[in-house]
Amino acid sequence: MKLQRMNRRALALGALAVSGALALTACGSDETGNPGGGSSNAAAPSNIKCDDASGQVLADGSSAQKNAVDAWVKQFSAACQVEINYKAGGSGAGVTAFTQGQVPWAGSDSALKPDEVAASKKICSGGQGIDLPMVGGPIAVGYNVPGVDKLVLDSSTIAKIFDSKITNWNDPAIAKLNPDAKLPNLKIQAFHRSDESGTTDNFTKYLIATAKKDFPYEGGKAWQAKGGQSAPQSSGVAAQVKQTAGAIGYFELSYAKDGIKTVAIDTGADKPVEATVDNATKAIAEAKVVGTGKDLALKLNYGTKAEGAYPMVLVTYEIVCDKGNKAETLPAVKAFLRYAASEDGQKILAENDYAPMPEEIITKVRTTVESLS
Repeated sequence: MKLQRMNRRALALGALAVSGALALTACGSDETGNPGGGSSNAAAPSNIKCDDASGQVLADGSSAQKNAVDAWVKQFSAACQVEINYKAGGSGAGVTAFTQGQVPWAGSDSALKPDEVAASKKICSGGQGIDLPMVGGPIAVGYNVPGVDKLVLDSSTIAKIFDSKITNWNDPAIAKLNPDAKLPNLKIQAFHRSDESGTTDNFTKYLIATAKKDFPYEGGKAWQAKGGQSAPQSSGVAAQVKQTAGAIGYFELSYAKDGIKTVAIDTGADKPVEATVDNATKAIAEAKVVGTGKDLALKLNYGTKAEGAYPMVLVTYEIVCDKGNKAETLPAVKAFLRYAASEDGQKILAENDYAPMPEEIITKVRTTVESLS
């Protein structure tokens, strides 16, 4: 009887362990329900500092960094008794949730605007919202053109495609850039984001900076160009490209999975530049800090022609109060951001198709995180 009781107890403990593991795994799935990346299965780094972090933290924002956050959460939650629930409803939704006091931190692929900073002062007691650049990466232009395994486009051609000025894949402008490709007589199906998105903001900033004549729009988180079709979040655009012959769309490299091919960009350098983490890092290294005080907003050089520098990049900021954070969430938020900015946290980015921040920038982020109050 004693042995039976021990066996029953062991089975119950095992069930609890499995339940706990499943709960943590649920926090770390992407928008399509798939795990964020292979590296997140590794054992949690032993040097994660939990301090007094505990409880539950709700956050919202950029879907661009969702797979990165998933990988961080799996590591962090394995080390600390904190549940991070990152909604990834898009940069616009994240900033709104933050300035309305619904979440203690948010992710955005665009730095806070002056009116958003002003709004943040109402919920950051004695302080304001600041931008902490934490995740970088290329905005890949994915395409689905049967029989075309390699495709080169320049900013002018990309602009015309997404503004419905080039509507067929065998257009002379595309053929000129791809003399060896067998381009089909196939209608182009251009997909853009339906939600307000920092990915859209950075994608259009690149087109405006390098092909203003062909993309005469102001830019911003909301899509402005004519025509095309829309889909929600990066995962939605990627899914449409994968399943639609003739499709083209923009999303972070981490979403270019399951056979989705990506465009190489003719920047004017000697060779077209592929969308890779290393090539994005080369472009981000040219960024300048333009934020004031503890704000670390960056100005990117979209027009770079440096060899091997992929210019269509974005940086995702973690937005948080510099002062006046809520006492009940500050320890957990601070511990999580400390880990994300750490050497281990940044290493995970490269393993999941994101670009780590250049050392000069991430050093400033680490110092700022420690000063949060």
